[in-house]
Amino acid sequence: MKFRTEREMFDLIIQTAKDDERIRGVIMLGSRADVHAPRDIYQDYDIVYFVNDVAPFWNNTAWLEEKFGRISLLQTPKIMKLIPPDNDGSFVFLTIFEDGNRIDLEITSDPYVDDGEPAVVLLDKTGELADIKPRDDFWFIKPPTKELFRNCCNEFHWCLNNVAKGIARDELPYAMEMFNHYVRDMLNLMTDWYIGAANDFNVSAGKKGKYFQKYLPEKLYKMYSATYSDSNYENFWSAVFTACGLFRILAERVADKFGYAYDMTEDRNITDYMTKVKNNVLGE
Repeated sequence: MKFRTEREMFDLIIQTAKDDERIRGVIMLGSRADVHAPRDIYQDYDIVYFVNDVAPFWNNTAWLEEKFGRISLLQTPKIMKLIPPDNDGSFVFLTIFEDGNRIDLEITSDPYVDDGEPAVVLLDKTGELADIKPRDDFWFIKPPTKELFRNCCNEFHWCLNNVAKGIARDELPYAMEMFNHYVRDMLNLMTDWYIGAANDFNVSAGKKGKYFQKYLPEKLYKMYSATYSDSNYENFWSAVFTACGLFRILAERVADKFGYAYDMTEDRNITDYMTKVKNNVLGE
């Protein structure tokens, strides 16, 4: 099956809704609705169909294939036990079609609640979507309060002790989880704030930091890249200490921007603790 163009996909999405009297309106969310997001062929079509009754569409994959083409891969989170669903009455098809296009299609009878998230009205049969007023700055990085800044620093430093213990005990899955989840979440948050501060908080760093390379200086992005490790413990330790050095640089600059205090004593203490663990001299 030939890859369908953006125009072909929009025509299909809109025409399907026009031809079906059960569908009242259509909006598009996600990156395709965000004027600041870069464009490429990998973007999903995040579509919401507003209907009078969800029941005829509920897990109706035959209808989905009839209207949009053969399915290559499908997830229906509303009926999965692994991912507890939101019992809000809507149904969601997360679909990759045979040509490689992906549509995340939500079908709902609920009215749309406009919270400012970027949204594009593709079809409005009833006028119910006329008042949508998306904000261009919805996904922009928000400045940290003094308390949030302090909490982020403390969480980053505290969780490092679990990484160190995990490495010392040869508990690789635990140590990796502690580092790449809890510690990295704080590193990413501080990276967001650094990027925001450098750009007057008029940008988004993207979901899970996907635009870090775009906004970080080359030297800092190289450091960030070096925080990813394989399973070799020497490399893992190197990644951990690189993350500490990077966090310190970012946090001090964010602190300077807002007149906050970076707790260097806490920084030195956790660094000293990890060094002792790494050198197997803790307790001596």
